[in-house]
Amino acid sequence: MHIADDHVRAQHFSFRETSLKEPHMMILRSTPPSPFGRKVKLAASVLGLSGEIKIEPADTNDDNDSLRRQNPIGKIPVLVLEDGSTLYDSRVILEYLDHRAGGGKIIPAQPGARFAALRLQALADGATDAQILVLYEGRWRAPEHHVKKWLDYQTDKIMRGLAALEAEPPSLDAIPNVGQIAVACFLGHRDLRFAGDWRASHPKLVAWLDRFAAQVPAYAATKVAA
Repeated sequence: MHIADDHVRAQHFSFRETSLKEPHMMILRSTPPSPFGRKVKLAASVLGLSGEIKIEPADTNDDNDSLRRQNPIGKIPVLVLEDGSTLYDSRVILEYLDHRAGGGKIIPAQPGARFAALRLQALADGATDAQILVLYEGRWRAPEHHVKKWLDYQTDKIMRGLAALEAEPPSLDAIPNVGQIAVACFLGHRDLRFAGDWRASHPKLVAWLDRFAAQVPAYAATKVAA
């Protein structure tokens, strides 16, 4: 199918909710606030694959959740394929979805564009990981045990990532690539967990995210409240 046809299909965003008994469906184990689960949902949408995926919530803190058998690390997202095999993490899942959609859609085939997209994804994912580590410091340690040096170290990663993206905002392909999807999820996570504190000092990125959201209806559809 031509890319233009895929882009038309990408405007339809609808995931099936749960029930492991339904055959011939992939299952996404995730949680609504997960930025990496959101990456998978956005990729599935722009590739026209949303209707082939059911969402099943996962509890990473529950020893009895089957998530730990599906991914021994116990992290989300996990994609359970129709034959019961599993894929993780989000980068692997996005590559699989691109392959399933015919290849060369969200991971460009041309080497220059391919590695630019993968590098952008690495930058955005790394900054998102740092944000999650900052959150975990507050979530898992009492305030008197917070380690300022550790928090500063992670925060510096985030600020450098934002500065690099503001200095050179990403392009936006007709079908957003994995890097562009990852940047949108990084910024969305910043909005969700850090009250959008990046916006005032990064106007080019704000404008870029507005364009991404206008182009990808699934971005609004996957937004959650804090």
